[in-house]
Formats: sequence, structure tokens, C-alpha cells
Amino acid sequence: MRMRKKRWFWLAGSVSAALAAVAGWLVVAPPDLLRIGDGYAAKIVCSNVFIADRDANAVLADDVQAPGHPLLRLVRISVDDTRKTVTARLFGFAAPGRAIYREGLGCTNVTEGEFAAFPGNRQLRRRPPQSDEGKPWPDGSGTAINPAVQTLLTDPQLVGPGMRAVVVVKDGRIVAENYGEGFNSATPLLGWSMTKSVTAALIGLRIRDGQMALDRTELLPQWRNDPRSQIKLADLMAMQSGLQFNEGYGDVADVTRMLFLEGDMASFSASKPLEAKPGERFSYSSGTTTILSRLWMDTFGSVREALTFPRAALFRPLGMNSAVLEPDAHGTFVGSSYMYATARDWARFGLFLLQNGSWNGEQLLPQDFVSYMRTPTQASGGRYGAGQVWTKFGNEGGPPLPGDAYWMQGHDGQSVMLVPSHGLAVVRLGLTPSRSGYDVRQLQAKIIEAVN
Repeated sequence: MRMRKKRWFWLAGSVSAALAAVAGWLVVAPPDLLRIGDGYAAKIVCSNVFIADRDANAVLADDVQAPGHPLLRLVRISVDDTRKTVTARLFGFAAPGRAIYREGLGCTNVTEGEFAAFPGNRQLRRRPPQSDEGKPWPDGSGTAINPAVQTLLTDPQLVGPGMRAVVVVKDGRIVAENYGEGFNSATPLLGWSMTKSVTAALIGLRIRDGQMALDRTELLPQWRNDPRSQIKLADLMAMQSGLQFNEGYGDVADVTRMLFLEGDMASFSASKPLEAKPGERFSYSSGTTTILSRLWMDTFGSVREALTFPRAALFRPLGMNSAVLEPDAHGTFVGSSYMYATARDWARFGLFLLQNGSWNGEQLLPQDFVSYMRTPTQASGGRYGAGQVWTKFGNEGGPPLPGDAYWMQGHDGQSVMLVPSHGLAVVRLGLTPSRSGYDVRQLQAKIIEAVN
């Protein structure tokens, strides 16, 4: 009996020691996969709580855990409403990921030292919203509902699982809109890679100002005396830079490391070697667009000028009052992935592109810039445009769509279809992982039928 007790105590002690060792390892040197998971959870919860005013636990459960890696179900979060910060930890203690919110800039993943030094947000005085006096959208909130189109948006099969917002614009007016449970026209929603098209527009504005040129080479100091010095701005815009970058999600890849572990995302992406000659091979890369953000921001004399430029030069003129473009810890906008805006404001940007970069009679972008953006590239086999938009959507097949249709497209089911010949924009936002099998082209085709 005594021997059994000794064995039991020895076994229990060994297990306890092993568990303690594992716990210590998770605290001191957690694997990158766990650090990425906690960084992702902290960032998504932070942005949705402090930008979209959603419940933190609901965001963790619905946006992070339900569609994500099984390990994310073990993540616990803590929210500091005073400092406007979020910390996420696996098992409640391991591999902490941290994000901070700053007024006007949204949320940013930060390291432990940056997090500890962060003093908290000062309260900014907000101007009360002005009455639109019944003005029609986009100057006000008035709509011109088309009953046939509106009926389509009530079909769960057409709008798809996880739909959060659908807005249809025809000839400059909202003709139909619908929202998922818990969401409405005032809810800012993450566009993920639709943000890339916004970055292209910001570059167009700097080209207009004479500060950038599409044929320019020797773009970054670290690329001088290097084959990468031959990369043109146009190559980056068209995703044909030749730079190595792994865009695979769901594991430790270049894109997940960039977004959730790297404080200076543009430098991380720019450090990648060439794997192809610039201009010859299409390779979709969020790292490429983050480099583009660094390039246009570097055309300003100060960080403050660069950080205020999107709102002053693009969002405010278009009335996109909800739009928030978020930077990394270095201060570079994550122009590949991180813009929040209401569905109506995403529609405003779509209308801006439909109008070839003009707004209220003023030509903001160079006259031919939007046409350039949506010109199919040879390197992509005609699938991608020269300026951060898709000219073909999804796999081959699907319903027939107009030949001039092009798309802004983002992770988990975000899309804006633009059809210049029909004066049509279809915004569809939600949480719809690709494994659901949903094809938004069915909805888009039905809407085209209904408006013609």
C-alpha cells in the first residue's frame, strides 16, 4: 500500500512538474502560432469595441473564435475601458497579445513595452452630427428604394450566411439596403483587403499632387544597389513586384506574421527578396500594399501630415465620416487590411470610383486614374487590375456579369462590385469564410437583372 502511495505521489508530482514546465514555456517562449492568435484576438476585439461599439465577448465569440483556428477557443480577453486597451491570452495567461485604441486612428497591436508605456486616450470633443435635412444619399440619408431589389436582399440564400450589410447604389442613389441582426447603417465594418483599393486612391491623390509617379524606381533606400531597385511603383500597384511573400492564412505565414507580430510591417515586407523579375509574375500580397502605404506616407514632411491626409483629402470630401484607417506600431497605415467604415461609406467610395474619381463636380483623382486601376494586367492573366482591384471575381463559371464589372474584395466575404456601364455598386459585408461555399455573384447577377 505504501509503495502504491509513493508511486501515486511520484506520478502526481511528475505530472505537476510537467504542467508547470509547459506553462512556463508558454509564458517565456510561446510559439509564434499562439502569439499570432492572441494578437489577432486583441486587435479584432479592440477595433470592434472602440470603433464599432460592439460587445467585447460577442466579438470574441462570433468574430474570432467561431470562424477561426480551434486554439482561439482557448483565448481569454480583458478590456480596459479607461485606457481603451485590450489584452488577449491563451488559457488566460499565455502568449499575451495587446492592442491599443487611439482616437481617429483605431487600434494597433503593440509590444509589452509599448503597451506599458501607453498613457491612455485623452477624450476628444466630438462635433454633434448635423441634420441632413432630408437630403438624398450621398449628401444625406434619403434613399430611393426599388422594391424589386429590396426583396432580393431579404433572401437568405442570396445574401449568404453571416451577412452584416448589403447596400445597392444605382445612378448615385441607394436603391436597396439590408442589415444583419445587431448591425445597422451606423455600424462601421472591417473591409479587410478592400482597403487596398483605398490605398490605391490615396496614391492617386499623391500622383495628382506631383509627389509620386507610376514609372518611378529606386523606391526605398534599402533597395539601392540591389535588384529590387528596378521595382516600379506600377509593379507594386499591380501585384507584380517579384517580391517573395506568403499570403496563406490560418497558420504562421508572412501575412499573419506581418499583421500580428511585426511592429513595422512595411519594413518587414520590404526586406523580402525577389523571387521573380519585376513586372513578370502576379503574386497577390498584402505586404506589397503595406509597402505602398509607406511610400505615399513618406512623401510628406511629417508623420502628422501623413496621418491626417486620408481624412482631409479623401474621407471628408466624400462624406465618409465613419471611415477609420488604422496604422501599425511604427505609424504606417496598414493599407492592405485595416479600414473600418459603415456600409454606406464603403458605398460612397464605390460611387467615387464609378464617377472616375470625381465628387460634386470636382476631379479629385487624375482624370484617367480609375480607368488605369481597373485595366486588367497581363501578368495576372486578366484577373487583376493595374491598381489594386480585381477584374475577375472568384473561380471560372458563375452567372454571366457585365464585361466592365470589377471588384474590391476582402477576407471573409467582403466585396464591392462596380459596374460603370450600369452606374451600379453592390456592397456586401459580413463574416462569411470561404469554406461556406457562398458565391456573391449569384446576388450580384440577380440585382443586375432587377435594375435593368
